[in-house]
Amino acid sequence: MSILWAIGGFLIVLTPIVLVHELGHFTAARLSNIKVDEFGFGLPPRALTITERGGTIFSLNWIPLGGFVRPAGEDDPDVPGGLAGASKRARLFVLSAGAGANFIMAFFVFWISFMLGAPAVTIHAVNSGSPAEIAGLQTDDVILQANGMTVENSNVLTTIIYKEAGNPVTLLIERNGEEQAVTLTPRLPEEYNTATDGPTGISIGYSTNGKRLTHGVVESAILAVNSITDYVQMFFRMPMMLIRGEISAADARPVSVVGISQIAGQAAEASVFLGNVYPLLDMIAFISIALGLTNLLPIPALDGGRILFVLIEGVRGKRIEPEKEGMVHMVGMMLLLGLMAYMIVNDVINPIIQ
Repeated sequence: MSILWAIGGFLIVLTPIVLVHELGHFTAARLSNIKVDEFGFGLPPRALTITERGGTIFSLNWIPLGGFVRPAGEDDPDVPGGLAGASKRARLFVLSAGAGANFIMAFFVFWISFMLGAPAVTIHAVNSGSPAEIAGLQTDDVILQANGMTVENSNVLTTIIYKEAGNPVTLLIERNGEEQAVTLTPRLPEEYNTATDGPTGISIGYSTNGKRLTHGVVESAILAVNSITDYVQMFFRMPMMLIRGEISAADARPVSVVGISQIAGQAAEASVFLGNVYPLLDMIAFISIALGLTNLLPIPALDGGRILFVLIEGVRGKRIEPEKEGMVHMVGMMLLLGLMAYMIVNDVINPIIQ
């Protein structure tokens, strides 16, 4: 994949998602009457000050990755009107608002994509001797339904396939303009090499062939909620799938900003090739959900780690000393930066998109 697509994916996918996340924090802080010293577009160093309003500096920064919010008194409860000195309810609201904004963004992106219509989920390859070949599936078959559920996107299909491993699954496909039912039994993890194959032995993607799935306003909203639910369930189910051997370590590997840019670039390229914006919108929504969920993990320095300290404060009835909490977050940040550096190097040496 061209590096230009990866750069494009970075700019049109990752940057807006991070910016929306920070806008969530900013809006919640303002609604909670918490002072915000700076809202930055991009990451420091600062290039210029755009304006200053309501005591907040709005700045433009050199690194074009989303943005940041710098609330007053983030770690010092003695700062009047600052974050650390606010009520527990206000702090929880501000800290969780970034992820909340990502989920809201994902909903609207999904909603729009379903109304515009998705390209058909199509079989791109069938492995020899696989359950798919035995069932008679062929390249360019369009998958319409799986066990009676409409296959809006590839995630719907894979969720059913992995869930029903070892049990018959009925697919409604379209081949040469005609619909027909096909039954196959996905393999159990121990029956195939998860590093090179899947439970059915097919490779799927989008195609302009077959029916384009469009929906009304209300139906699209319902499908958007269902899609978010599916992705959230997949996020929490993935560690167990890895332990059980249902997916390989390569499939579950964490990716850096470089890897995410590669994935986003591939989705952008697919949308241009297909003349359909759905693959790009679907990826934007997925990454937005993933960013929101990751930030809610109870890891020091992340929003979830700070939320954990507020919850502990609520249980204890008193605050953990700010110096101790700050030290925990600082150590967590150093570890996260080290992990991020490792992932960036890994994504450069071993690209997520070959």
